[in-house]
Order: sequence, then structure tokens, then C-alpha cells
Amino acid sequence: MRKLLIGSLMMGLVAFMPSAPVLADSEPTKAINFEFVDVNGKALKLSDFKGKWVLVNFWAPWCPLCWVEVPTLNELNKRKDFVVIGVGLDYGPDESIVKDTANRHSIEFYAVVAGGARRNPDSPFRQVGPVDFYPTSYIYDPNGEIVMFIPGQVRMNKILAFMDDYKAKNTQFAGNKRSDAAPATPIQEVTYSKPGTRAPANAAPAAKKPAKSITY
Repeated sequence: MRKLLIGSLMMGLVAFMPSAPVLADSEPTKAINFEFVDVNGKALKLSDFKGKWVLVNFWAPWCPLCWVEVPTLNELNKRKDFVVIGVGLDYGPDESIVKDTANRHSIEFYAVVAGGARRNPDSPFRQVGPVDFYPTSYIYDPNGEIVMFIPGQVRMNKILAFMDDYKAKNTQFAGNKRSDAAPATPIQEVTYSKPGTRAPANAAPAAKKPAKSITY
């Protein structure tokens, strides 16, 4: 009964949340070079996918709205220029639930990660950005910058339109050979500190929370 009540409350929360993608800051900084381990024990780093779009999708096994977008995410992951990584959160002490849930809902992403609970200090979401409800997704451009935050379901048409606009702008800049463009900076490495201890001075800053909405 308690699970049903919690699930109903979460569904109500998501229903009132905005579903439109949100642009990252107008002057985004290089994202943290996240380091995940998938359910098969394979290590993943953001820098492994340089030159590709990367979508990190956060979901929970008890979230019915998360499965509606799975076909779209599977299609995106089939693209040669796109990678989808799913991170399961808040599933309890048994990590096998993540793999079982992914199989049951036909998730065919590049990788599926068991992310533990959001309260855990080492949960993978802390390397990406806030996850206040499910589903939540972040998109990195081919240069490793977070360029879109998606609260709610992923929409194929909006993703493709954004990618086309990005490509057109970058092709234009390349053609004009802008000399005033700032040189690219390397992706920042992940640095952790134990709970209750002070992070080292060179620790990578947390990902910025997006601020500007896309209008269509």
C-alpha cells in the first residue's frame, strides 16, 4: 500500500513538472568526465564518447512514465552519432532489479547503470546534475558539454531539431573561421571526497543547473 501511495505521489509530481527541454547555461563549462560502471561490470567515461552525442537518462523501476520513452531512446541509441546511457536509481538494496527491469521493458541502450539511492554520496547522478523526479535526462554535445536538460519524457522531434540547429551553427562558425572563438578546454576529471570531509581544492565543480528554456 505504501509503495502504491508513493508511486501515485510521484506520478502526480511529474505530471505537474515541465516537459519541455531546457537549454544549459548560455556559456556552458566543460562537464565532469563522469565515470560509471554498468550492470555488466564495464567501466564508462564521458571521454570515451568524444565526437558523439551522449544522453544520460535517469529512471526508477517503479516509475511507469519512464517506460513510455524507451522506444524513443532505443531509436536514438541506434544512431552512429548518439549514445544513450540509462541509470536506474532508488530501487532498494537489490541491484539485480535494475538489470531485470531493463530486460522486462526492452531497454536497448548502450549501457545500463545501477545508480543506488539518490541519498548516496557516490550515486552517479552527482556527476551529472540534479534528479528531482523521473524520468530526467541530460544531453552532452560531441564536445562533452551539457547542452540540454530534459525534465520528463524525451521527444524525438525536439532532440533532432536541436541537433540540426547545433550542426548548422557549428558549420557556419567553421566556414567563417572565427578567430575570436575560445579554445576548447579539457573535460574535467571526477574528484570525490568522503562524506563529512572537505573536497580538495582542485575538485571538479558540480554540473550547473540549466536555466534557459527552449521555445518552439
